[in-house]
Amino acid sequence: MNGPGPLGTFLRARRTRLHPEDVGLRELGPRRRVAGLRREEVAQLAGVSVSYYTRLEQGLSRGASAEVLDAIARALLLGDHEREHLDRLAVAARHTPRVRRPRPERLADETRDLLRAVDGVPAVVLGRRTDVLAWNTLGHALLAGHVDFHGPDDPARRPNLSRMLFLDGHTRELYVDWQHKARTVVGSLRATVGRHPEDPLLAELIGELTMKSPEFVALWGDHRVAPCDTRSYRLHHPVVGALTVTQQMLSIARSPDQVLVVCTAPAGSPSEAALALLTRAGVGGGVPRSSGPPRNGKGPAPCVTHGAGPCLPG
Repeated sequence: MNGPGPLGTFLRARRTRLHPEDVGLRELGPRRRVAGLRREEVAQLAGVSVSYYTRLEQGLSRGASAEVLDAIARALLLGDHEREHLDRLAVAARHTPRVRRPRPERLADETRDLLRAVDGVPAVVLGRRTDVLAWNTLGHALLAGHVDFHGPDDPARRPNLSRMLFLDGHTRELYVDWQHKARTVVGSLRATVGRHPEDPLLAELIGELTMKSPEFVALWGDHRVAPCDTRSYRLHHPVVGALTVTQQMLSIARSPDQVLVVCTAPAGSPSEAALALLTRAGVGGGVPRSSGPPRNGKGPAPCVTHGAGPCLPG
């Protein structure tokens, strides 16, 4: 293995964010030349040798046990999502995955039916890499009315909402607090990379954003891990003005890497009125047609549950 790898890089990033007082240590001796805990302090807190912890950070040891990972997670004050991310990185470090070019993600007919059923609210189906697999009229009008509505029908032309957030001026101007949204999206991408370290298309997306967006580079280097769940965002829409929407992520059981994202506003609120105005504006083109084989009418309906998934810029 060359370099520390994702596991070592993550451990170092989490170590350098902590101060001695955060973990109950007293600062003794000369002033620290670099930020964060020292390796020997993490090793002491975790009950492992300094040399062993150092090898983990340097990518020289791949066989950390669950007990050791638990101890290191406690020492670094990792949250639940970070702890899960650490486990995934440790598993990936033990194996050399076979890299295969993944097939384009497809939208099941049952999921398309579900999207049609929620046509009264803005809704989008996102794939693993935050590619737009489909959106309804309101979802398109709210989040990306300047983009071709039928773009998701062609895998080669699908909009990618992470790319749009950092590289598209229209999407950036949609957010009153763009920095907050950007941090959330990057935290979600980091979690996805931990689940799918072998995905070359995901690596290409991260590489493109790294090359083109200094702001992405800064946020990516923080190693924050935070899958998206239910969040509210203030928007400034070019057609209906200011509004606040709550984004809810619905996991699709038959397609675990896909999520249905719906955006709602409180009943009777000015934001609900703004969404109604957007509906009357008639922007968009409806639910895209199926590109798969004809329906046989026998497939089960997609089971959806509330859960974390890719972040939607909206």
